[in-house]
Amino acid sequence: MTEKSILIIGAGISGLCAGCYAQMNGYRTRILELHSLPGGLCTSWKRGGFTIDGSVHFLIGSSPNRPFNRYWKEVGLLKDREIIHHDALMRAEGLDGRVFTLYTDIDRLHQHLLELSPADRPAIEEFIAGVRFFSTYSPPTDAIPELMGPVEGIRMLFSMLPSFKTLQKWSKISMGEYANRFQDPLIRKVLQISVPPEFPVFLLMATIGWQAQKNAGYPIGGSLPLARAIERRYRSLGGEIHYNTRVVKILTEGDRAVGVCLEDGSEQRAEVVISAADGYTTLYKMLGERFLDPKTRSIYKDFTVFPSMLYINLGVKRIFDEPSTVSGLVFPLERPIQLGDRAWDYLPVRIINFDPSFAPPGKTVLTVSLWSDYAYWKALSANPDDYEAKKQEILQAVIRLLDQRWPGLASQVEMSDVATPLTFERFTGNWQGSTQGWLPTPKTALMQLNKTLPGLKNFYLTGQWAEPGGGLPGAVRSGRAVVRLLCHKDKILFTTSEE
Repeated sequence: MTEKSILIIGAGISGLCAGCYAQMNGYRTRILELHSLPGGLCTSWKRGGFTIDGSVHFLIGSSPNRPFNRYWKEVGLLKDREIIHHDALMRAEGLDGRVFTLYTDIDRLHQHLLELSPADRPAIEEFIAGVRFFSTYSPPTDAIPELMGPVEGIRMLFSMLPSFKTLQKWSKISMGEYANRFQDPLIRKVLQISVPPEFPVFLLMATIGWQAQKNAGYPIGGSLPLARAIERRYRSLGGEIHYNTRVVKILTEGDRAVGVCLEDGSEQRAEVVISAADGYTTLYKMLGERFLDPKTRSIYKDFTVFPSMLYINLGVKRIFDEPSTVSGLVFPLERPIQLGDRAWDYLPVRIINFDPSFAPPGKTVLTVSLWSDYAYWKALSANPDDYEAKKQEILQAVIRLLDQRWPGLASQVEMSDVATPLTFERFTGNWQGSTQGWLPTPKTALMQLNKTLPGLKNFYLTGQWAEPGGGLPGAVRSGRAVVRLLCHKDKILFTTSEE
């Protein structure tokens, strides 16, 4: 059993999980977090008695005996957690009065699609076949490239052979490209807006499949309680967290990481440093570009960053009888409207009428999430008055559009909150205000990036910048993998326990 000391930068989900696994394996850890709360992007905040959630729509691994469920039990996330399951991912209304519902029951979705567009039968049958495949597919979540020798690599390849052809097929086609296979304009539109167009189509298929297997339920309470649960687990294992503590530099001596320097000029030392902080800040600022090899430079130059968002939340004195869905309702606009840096011909609104903890009785939280460009808001922020005026202009435009869909809503608004890409950057430090690190594309979605740097010993990277696609599953997998690497280096048998 080792007593080696570890400093972890960042108390997001990956940093907390890395801390949990390190404590389970006998390491002494301290987490340094710039914010006053755990969770990073997995967070929520209060406004006027309403809860605004910044992250979770569903939790992959909510079903026993399915991928990631074991991980969540190990880090304490599922203890006493109430999970609900939605009947649909989203509902989309068309200008022609039709409604397309992305049901989470595969048979129901199949029939619904055929009723909407009999002419699209070949494309529909192909899509449903993909959903059925991913509803039963279990990815190799424990694979770590750095620990995989030739024998392990061949063994994993053989285990994946039955699925390889289908995986290859659906991982190489983007959602934007695939949507154009459908003749029906409503189906095509829903597929185009259900996920970013750069996403490989298998991610939507897998999401529906997970929902069908009740392996991606919604945790009542939202994001912050999840982070708090892992924080409690970490502390119960003996870990320390220091909040309101900003790391500005990673200290190195020769070819080794030896500690960190804080914003106040003080230093903290440890035998190992793990950064679960923003990747760009870690590599280009805290380490001053000193350990960047050509491969890593090319990643930060060429990979697409997951876009940030304009995040508008309203607390309204109203009950909605619309069926609850994962992502909400999408309704068309009679003519496109400019909201921030983009024109929109539809408006997506998440009606959080399924979680009683978000609003007082008789009231509801509505969330409108719109992709938005960081550079646009960064330029606006040069003049704070212009920045705030634009936020208010967009807020009022969204309220007017919602009032057209639900007459009288404008007079029922009791709380409003607008977060821009700069808000996400300010509270989490994420490069370009990105919400999930690297955007998964047909090129990157199945990649796993190295968690060490050439020429720097006793240092590891974890989090969404080390796992294309980000999200909670990537966070726990990444934190777990880093500790497995550390145990391998120290010749310790990696062990886990459940709370």
